[in-house]
Amino acid sequence: MRNLWIFISRYNAFFFFIIFFTIGIVLTLKNNSYQRSITLNSTNELVGDAYKRLNIIKRYLNLGQVNDSLAAENAILKTQLLALTNTDSTKKVLVKDTVYHQQYTIISAMVIKNSIALANNVITINKGSNEGIEVGMPVISPQKGVVGFILDVSPQYATIRSLLNKETSISVNLKKNNAFGSLVWGDGNFDFRKAYVKEIPNHFKVNVGDTIITSGGGYFPKGIEVGKVINTQVSTGDSFMSIEVALFNDFSTLQYVYVVKDKFAQELKTLQTGAKNEQ
Repeated sequence: MRNLWIFISRYNAFFFFIIFFTIGIVLTLKNNSYQRSITLNSTNELVGDAYKRLNIIKRYLNLGQVNDSLAAENAILKTQLLALTNTDSTKKVLVKDTVYHQQYTIISAMVIKNSIALANNVITINKGSNEGIEVGMPVISPQKGVVGFILDVSPQYATIRSLLNKETSISVNLKKNNAFGSLVWGDGNFDFRKAYVKEIPNHFKVNVGDTIITSGGGYFPKGIEVGKVINTQVSTGDSFMSIEVALFNDFSTLQYVYVVKDKFAQELKTLQTGAKNEQ
């Protein structure tokens, strides 16, 4: 306490200056409307600017939560879009319970690990069996493009066998004429931006710029845009040709994915397994 009094007595002139200066400012603002309005306007501007900067910081810190929310909302919209685009137009059906009759359900997930430089690339996501994810489910990009298939699942996480994997093959079509082929990667090409479509019959005409889509026959919903043809002269066999495709999906910046849950996937898998056993 004694040291405090010594400090105050030593700098008493400074403290008196502060006190009288504050009193002078208060009296000036109280008795002069012009100075009061100028001070209030300046103060409001400073406070407003401070709140603006604080709000920017808060919005930046909340970007992760906002992105998760948007991904979930987009997954719902994607589910509804797939339900509309994969309707069997040969039937006229009155559907009241749209949730019960929809074939596809979309589960959004965040990428927590990704590789693009290996021969067999794998992606890890933050959703697992607790969210209904199962081995073999197809995975697509939120914008355009396919990502791969679910490889392994734990309660909280799952891994994806990426399209950038030599073991991955996806059934696709040429959008303009429905010619079937198989989308593959890594066969002499390890560029994450490109892939090949093989086994296209030679009698189909293919042009640079043609769009490649999923055929609907390999667990992926039909009509998912995969990429555009950039080279039609890769190789030619007796009856089939291969074409080079620029992928729509940029694997180097992948942050979110959509896992596609197909209501009839098990039925299709059982049927295809039976067909293979008879061969």
